[in-house]
Formats: sequence, C-alpha cells, structure tokens
Amino acid sequence: MARQRVFSGVQPTGTLHIGNYLGALKQWRTMVDDYDTFFCVVDLHAITIPDAVVPAELRENIRRVAALYIAAGIDPEKAAIFVQSDVRAHAELAWILTCMTPMGWLRRMTQFKVKGGGSESVGTGLFTYPVLQAADILLYDTNLVPVGADQKQHVEITADIAQRFNHRFGEVFVVPEAMIPKQGARIMGLDDPANKMSKSTAQIKPGHAIRLLDTPKQVKKAINRAVTDSGVCTRYDDASPGIQNLLGMFAAFTDGDPREIGERYDGRGYGYLKKDLIEAAEAALGPLRATYTELRDDESHLDAILERGAERARAVSEPVMARVREAMGLGR
Repeated sequence: MARQRVFSGVQPTGTLHIGNYLGALKQWRTMVDDYDTFFCVVDLHAITIPDAVVPAELRENIRRVAALYIAAGIDPEKAAIFVQSDVRAHAELAWILTCMTPMGWLRRMTQFKVKGGGSESVGTGLFTYPVLQAADILLYDTNLVPVGADQKQHVEITADIAQRFNHRFGEVFVVPEAMIPKQGARIMGLDDPANKMSKSTAQIKPGHAIRLLDTPKQVKKAINRAVTDSGVCTRYDDASPGIQNLLGMFAAFTDGDPREIGERYDGRGYGYLKKDLIEAAEAALGPLRATYTELRDDESHLDAILERGAERARAVSEPVMARVREAMGLGR
C-alpha cells in the first residue's frame, strides 16, 4: 500500500525561531518514516511584498532555511527538500488555478486583510498567494498538509479549489486535508503571550522570540525575561497565559504533557521552571546549531541536497501538470 503524501513549506523571510521548530520542523522530522514527504523552501511566497525584497538577502535566507530543515533532523535521504522556484510547475499551476478561483474566496482570507491593510497599492500577489499555496500542495497529489490550527483556512481553500477544478474538468487533483499536530503547534511570543511568535516581530522586538541560531546566552536571557505573573501557580489550567506558554514550550521540547509538567513545578517559583526549560531548549538547539554550521561550511553539499530534492519534486509534479494540461485542453 502506497504511503500518504505530505507537503509543507516555510518562507525564507526573517530568521526561523522555536515556534517554527516546535510547530513545524520537529513535527516534520518524525513524519519521514511514515509518509512520502516533500518539504519546500517557498521562495516565491517571499516576494508578495516587492518593496521588502532584497535579492542578496533572499538568496541567503533560502540557503539558511534549507540548512535549518536538515539541521533540525529532517533526513534528506527520506524527504525531498527543495526550493520552490527550482520547480517551474509551481508558477504554471498557480496561474491556471488563479483563473479558476473566485475573487470572493480570496477576499475572505484573513492574512490579506491583515497584511494588506486595505491599501490599493498592495501588490496583486499578496491577494492571490493562497492560490500559489494551493498549487504548491496540489502539485504533489498531497494527502495531508501539516499546519497549525491558525493555518487551517489555507488548506480548506486549497480543497475548495481542487474540488471546483475536478467538478469542471474531471478527477485531476487529490483533495488534501489539514494535519494539525497536538503539541507545540502554537507557540506564543515570550514578551506577549496573547500573540503567536512571529518571524517579522522577532526582527524588530528583542525578547519576542528565541531564534534557532541564537547563542546559549541569548536563549537563557530570552527565557529568563519571558512574561509570567506575580504568583507561583504552574497548574496548566489555572496558570496565566505566559506560564501556559512556557509549559507548552517545555512539553514540546521534551515530548511531555504540559499539565504534568505544571504539577511538577507548582508552588516552587518560576525560576525552577525557567532553569529547566533553558536546559531543555539548549539540548535541542545546541546540536541543531552545530549541524547547521557544518552545512553552511560545505555549500556544495547543501546544493547537491537541494538539487536532488528538486529532481524528485519534478518527477512527481510533471505527471500532475500533464493531467492538468490534458484536462483543460492546453498545448498542442
């Protein structure tokens, strides 16, 4: 029986942080033995705000994210790790699906409302990027898309687009489903536990996040300064949002249960919790940093991994594109 296929990706913007690691990369590395996995550096998504694009920085960020995938433990011998723009079919299918997607569906997408701010000068790509995301997923006959609960809307519109296309042109696309992890999918800001940890916020607000390449000293400082409250309660269901966030991080790093961890530290003072959380974080991030450094010291090896991943991606995506072209009557 064929394994189910999984696809996901991260934009090469900003620096990845522990929210990306605990909510995505750590989850992905456990999937490679049970699923047929495709993990992409989605660089075409990184240009939806053209004024923010600095070519040299984008190229560096692409390599950084790809190396962090591998450093986080995703085995490139088992998973296809590749760069989105290396597979031209992503852009081709995105245009075809754009022609099939009603504007009303895109207007309902929350991220455009937030990032666009209602401005008429916003690039069209920011409006249509959910269609590119749908193309990313549908191009690989994807069964499951690992996302946080806040990203479920993107998988739902992908399923809607696939079903609309299939209704019009026949059963061309596999209709994907969201795969939401139970643990670590939503890590909040250390400085503001009411808001999700964010790459963009981490760039401008020190203390908001722990970046994957932070030094041990920086990790310790960030956790020690994390928002808590004036009490000593760590019982998860009764704790403040800041303490719940720390317990959730601890549980995600150690594959534990936040409620059990909370009981262990209840009434002892937050210093004990933070001390052990620092150790748990460093146990994961120390080896990651070392592997990342080795990969960046040998760029030819990283390039070879990405080219192998792209070749595997092309081998899967081209038959899907052939079905699309045939179904629509495109080409000669």
